[in-house]
This record gives sequence, C-alpha cells and structure tokens, in this order.
Amino acid sequence: MSYSLKLISILFLVLLSIKSFSQNPDNLVIVKPKEIDKVLNNPGKGFMTFQRFNGDDLNRGSYWTEGYPIDYQQLDGNLTNSDYPSTTIAYWRVYWKFVNPEKDVYRWDMLDKALEIAENRGQTLLIRIAPYGTGTERDVPNWYREMVGPNVDWEYNNPVNKWVVDPEDPRYGKYFGGFIRKMGERYDGHPSLEAVDLSIVGAWGEGAGSELLSQSAREELVNAYTDSFVKTPLIALLMDEKTNKYANSKIPVGWRVDCIGDLGFWANEQNGWTHMYDFYPREIINCEVQDSWKKSPVSFEICGTFLTWRDNHGYGREEVKYIFDQSLKWHMSSFNAKSSPVPEEWEDLVNDWIKKMGYRFVLRRFTYAPEIKRNGKLSFTSWWENKGVAPCYKDFIPAIRLTSDEHEAIMVVSNFDLKEWLPGDIVFDNDVFVPLDLPLGSYNLQIALVDRLEHKPRIKLAFEGEVEDGWYQLGEIKVIN
Repeated sequence: MSYSLKLISILFLVLLSIKSFSQNPDNLVIVKPKEIDKVLNNPGKGFMTFQRFNGDDLNRGSYWTEGYPIDYQQLDGNLTNSDYPSTTIAYWRVYWKFVNPEKDVYRWDMLDKALEIAENRGQTLLIRIAPYGTGTERDVPNWYREMVGPNVDWEYNNPVNKWVVDPEDPRYGKYFGGFIRKMGERYDGHPSLEAVDLSIVGAWGEGAGSELLSQSAREELVNAYTDSFVKTPLIALLMDEKTNKYANSKIPVGWRVDCIGDLGFWANEQNGWTHMYDFYPREIINCEVQDSWKKSPVSFEICGTFLTWRDNHGYGREEVKYIFDQSLKWHMSSFNAKSSPVPEEWEDLVNDWIKKMGYRFVLRRFTYAPEIKRNGKLSFTSWWENKGVAPCYKDFIPAIRLTSDEHEAIMVVSNFDLKEWLPGDIVFDNDVFVPLDLPLGSYNLQIALVDRLEHKPRIKLAFEGEVEDGWYQLGEIKVIN
C-alpha cells in the first residue's frame, strides 16, 4: 500500500473514532434489547376465569354459572386451562343473600377462601356482590325480604330494570350499603383482591334503571363503595350519566360493561339496537369515562360466549376482529369470557388481542457507565415503550440488581408511580445508590419491575434476556474503589 493510501486509512479510522466518541462522550455501555412477540401472562391484565380458577375445568358448551357460592374443583397439579388462555385474575360474582344470610351474619369465610385459592393458583380475585338476580332463588336475603315485604309493582319497577326491591327505601341503602362498608373495612387493600365492582341496582347488579334513582339514594349507594375502597380499585358498571359522574367525583373509578360483542343479539326485538353500535360509544362519552383508564382499570365481559358468537349468531373473523379492535380503543385491561372455550379458529386473534390488552413493556435502549464506585451512584438512562393500551395499575417499581457467583445487591427506585407509564414512548432516566459494603469485582447488571416489599420481579417484559428468577440481563459492570 502506498504512503498516501496508508495516510487516508489512518485518517478514516481517526475520524470514525471521533464520530463514535461524539455519539457516546462518556464511554457508556449502550444496550438495545431485542423485542419478543410472545403472549405474556402478567398481573391485572388479560383474560380471567369466571366462578373458577386456573387449572379448573371450563363450563361446558355455551353454558355458565354466576351469583352462587363457588363450587370448588380438586386441583390435579396442572394450572393450565384447556382451550382457554392462562390468567392472572379470577372473577367471582355472588348474590348478596349468600354472603349476608342473616341480618348481622357475614360469611367472610367464603371470601377468605376464594382469596386464598386465587393466590394459590397464581391469581388475584375480582369480585361483585350483586344485590339480586332474577327469580325467587336469586332474591335479596330472606331476612331483608321479610323486612320489606313481597315484591310489588311500584312506580319505577319494569321488566327492563328487573328491580326486585325498591332502592328508594332507606333500608336498602342502610343494609346493602352497610354490607359493602363492612366488606371494605375488612378487605380494602388486601393483596389478593384485584378490584371490586361498584354494583348498586338491577338484575345481576348491572345497574339497569340507575337513572331513575333520586340523587340521595344514588349518593348513599355509591358512597358505600367510594368511602370504603380507597386502596383496592373500584370498577363501576357503565350505568347512567349522573351515577358514573358522581362516582368519579368521589375518587378515580374504572368502568366495565357486561355485553361486549353484541352486534345484534336482540336486534329483531329492539329495532336493530345493539350495545356495540348504539349504546357503548355514546354512553362512554356521555358518562365522561373516556379518560378513566389513565388512573383506573377498564374491564369487559363477553355477551353470551365465544361459542354463541360463532354457533348462534354466525360471527366470523371479521366480526370478531371488529369487536376486539373496539375494546382496545376503549383501553381495556381485562376480559371475562365466562370460562367458556375459545374456538380454535380464533386462537390467533385472541392471542394478538391479549398482547395489546392492558400494558406491555419493551425496553428499547439502556445506558450506564461500565464502572461504578461503592457507595456511589449507578446512573442510567432508558427508553421504554408501552405497546399496550393502558398502564399497569399495580404498585410495582423498577429495580437494578448486581449479581455475581458470590454476591448480590438489589437497588430500587422508590419514588415512582407505574400508572404514569401510559401507552407509547417512555423516557426514564434515574440513579440508584451502590451499597457501601458491596465487594469489588465484576457483576451482571439486571433489571426488573418488582414489588415494594420483597423486591421480587412481578412483570414479564417483552424483550430477550430473562433469567431463571425473572430478572432481565442487560450487561456487565465493575465495582471499584
């Protein structure tokens, strides 16, 4: 090679190194993890089991049960759900009469057992105390029926509302509302309680006719929940403008609907009226809950079952995709499919849907210095993306772990609110203190979103590098004097 060519080569290498240095002036380690596409089973999001738990047999066909005490199944050791996704939430809807069978008797043992079984199955429990259903066997508690007398046709009762007692009777607020207050005293903030449905009137507690309530009755019933559950999230049925607005004026409340997928279930009877086309889009705006998802969870329930969608109403992939897309537009986090099987031909649509429900965190870029000092700071920059449609409502925090064959140090970012990680890009730069007594040497640097008490990883992240105990490997770092 000639002298001039050598000189050009040297200058090129010098310029390349200068460019590299200018892009990384502090000689930081830059990590760009590779995203993964798998379904992640994470807390507070995705499908839920209904009147059942992970590992239980599903309902047969398009049949389901609700409102009654749970018929517990014997676990065979396998927590997978045949023809149904893995879940982190179990949903129990029970009528008031079963958990308050006598005037001053409360069956907390029933709730305690459901919470315990849920925890043992890797789930939390979402619960609705429905004041009543339809039919005498689903009535209010016997003692309350004897107190108020037989069901009569008072002014507000009609077949649509399916009210079985008068909610304007002051005894209804006193006793049903009183039970909710007692439940809040005992269970608000329970680590295995996912959320509580705010349910006040109507068959199955769905709220039909709530617009007919006087403001005093409305406030007494809503206050029973909002005064009593300030740590555990509340999820209100989408009822009417006055009721939903009042609930959200008290505390941040999520919302839910119980007939996702109705594209014409009762069209012949109601002049083409449907929940998906005619009710939900308007009432979400009218009730001013369109932004509630930023602070509180949105949870939906299927209309019928997947099998009735396919076999009774002729839904195909186009209809299913439309329903799923609408629910994501409304920022849903969780879904009750009534423990009814997912048709095999829709499994890919369901998996794609689950990936987008709630939150899904990808770490795009992470930088840190290759060496740190004991009792100094480990500073880092990071760019994340939430590829879901909602934040995570759990009180988890980021943590850095330094680990070697002999030593380990976990350093948490304590002043943090995960609900602020909304969908889209997230820039999160911070630092943590390195323990004074951490021995010198080389360590693996790992990251996770952990709980505040035990500092254990709680969320599966959507990028490569997960190690056996749930942390994510980012690189190596040296601890020096």
